[in-house]
Amino acid sequence: MRLGSHLSVAKGFSQAAEIARQIDANTFQFFTRNPRGGAARTISLQEAAKWLEIKQKYNIAPIVGHLPYTVNMAAPSESAYAFAKKVLADDLVRMDAVGAEYLVVHPGSHAGSGRVAGIKRIIDCLAETLLPFSGNTKLLLETMSGQGSEIGTLAEIREIIEALGNPSQIGVCLDSCHLTGAGYNFLDIQEVERLVAELESTVSLSRVKAIHLNDSKFPPGSHKDRHELIGEGYLGKDGLLNLITHPAICSLPMILETPVADYRQYGEEIKLIRKWLNEEKF
Repeated sequence: MRLGSHLSVAKGFSQAAEIARQIDANTFQFFTRNPRGGAARTISLQEAAKWLEIKQKYNIAPIVGHLPYTVNMAAPSESAYAFAKKVLADDLVRMDAVGAEYLVVHPGSHAGSGRVAGIKRIIDCLAETLLPFSGNTKLLLETMSGQGSEIGTLAEIREIIEALGNPSQIGVCLDSCHLTGAGYNFLDIQEVERLVAELESTVSLSRVKAIHLNDSKFPPGSHKDRHELIGEGYLGKDGLLNLITHPAICSLPMILETPVADYRQYGEEIKLIRKWLNEEKF
C-alpha cells in the first residue's frame, strides 16, 4: 500500500524525502508554491537531479503536487482567471521536471456566475493550458464537498473531461472528507459500493489515481470541507477501513491531509492505519 502525507518542500525535495522515511511514508504530496498566494520557489537543475536519484533509491512514489488554493479555474474575474491559467501552465512544466506523477487542483468556484458559466471557464482554461502540455505529469481534478459555489461533483468532472475530448493527461483525485460532505456515508459498506459504481459510470475507475485520506468533522451531506484527525471524526476506524480496503480503492496512493500539529503526528497516523489494516489481515 502507498501511504503518505502532505509535506513541505520548502527546504528541498531531499529533505522532504528524509521526513517521509522518518514517518514511514512511501508517497507524499506538497504544495507547488505558496498555498495562499502564488510565489514559487526556484527548483534548480541540480536539486531536481539529486531528488530524482533519491526518489528512485528510496522507492518514493508517486509524488503529488497540489496547486495553491488561490488557483480558481472557474473564476469570473479576468485577473483571477489569468492567474489560474498562468500558474497551471507553469506548474505542469515545473512538476514534470521533478518527476511528479500527479498535479492536483480543485476544479474551481463559479463565485456567483453560475454552474454552467463556471464549468465553461474550467473547460476553456484546461483546453488552453493542459491540452498542449506534452509532459508526463497528469492533472488530477479533486472531488469536492459542494460547499458554496464550488464545482467538483463526479458528474461535473465527467462533463469537463468529456468536453475536452477525454484526454489521457487528466484524472481524478478523491477526498474522503469531501466525499462525506457530498453525501456518501462510508460507515455503510454499501455506500462505498455506490461510490465505486458511480466512479465507473461517470469518470471511469481507470482515471482515479489518488485519494486524500481524511476523517471528517461533519456528517454526510453537510457540504462542509472540514478535515479531522484519523479516527477522531465522523468516519472513524470503521468508515475509513470500509473505504480503503475496497478492491477498487486499496491500490490507490493515499495521502493524509489531516490537521496535525507537526509532521511527526502524520507518522503516528500512518502507524495507526497500518495497525488497523494488520488487524483486519488486509
